[in-house]
Amino acid sequence: MVIAIDGPAGAGKSTVARAVAESVGFTYLDSGAMYRCVALTCLEWGADPEQSGEATSTAESIEISFEGEGVLIDGVDVSEEIRSPEVTAAASKVAVHPGVRAAMVHEQRRLIESGHYVAEGRDIGTVVSPDSPLKVFLTASPEVRANRRAQQTGGDAREILVSQMERDQRDSDREHGALKVAEDAVEVDTSDLSLDEVVQRVTGLARERGLA
Repeated sequence: MVIAIDGPAGAGKSTVARAVAESVGFTYLDSGAMYRCVALTCLEWGADPEQSGEATSTAESIEISFEGEGVLIDGVDVSEEIRSPEVTAAASKVAVHPGVRAAMVHEQRRLIESGHYVAEGRDIGTVVSPDSPLKVFLTASPEVRANRRAQQTGGDAREILVSQMERDQRDSDREHGALKVAEDAVEVDTSDLSLDEVVQRVTGLARERGLA
């Protein structure tokens, strides 16, 4: 079973999902970390992240799991390894392949069937788990999202805003796993809300529906 939290980059999905999972006693499913796992394995196995066949074969050959804050590949904790600059660069390359995407959707569904998760992403509620009992779509104004990312990375907010708008367009137009709001999702604009307020709103929805 999964509580699905979707939305564009910079809306606060990861932070909110992690906090909600802790609040309701679920496991946080970090979809982005899963692609990092594929990237790490590609680098370790000598597979080319830019070659669809090699990346897809790698993705289909590993089992990813989560334990608390830990991310595991075939039972081995790789939480630190997947955050290296090399893996970060490779993750953006493997994520574009439809075969890798399909393998990760399969893994996410396998996990969801076996436990209780709060999962965040671009299409958890529309593609991965359309039957989720609670779907939340987080958003915020483009300026707020850009400023948040700038504070996190130390980058220039104006440059981030331009890059973010381009990414939003790509994410909305992509053929597989496009960014869109599920018909039965609850939309929450986080522009003027604190993290605690957003978490309280989502956990309140979970309790109203008997999920926590």
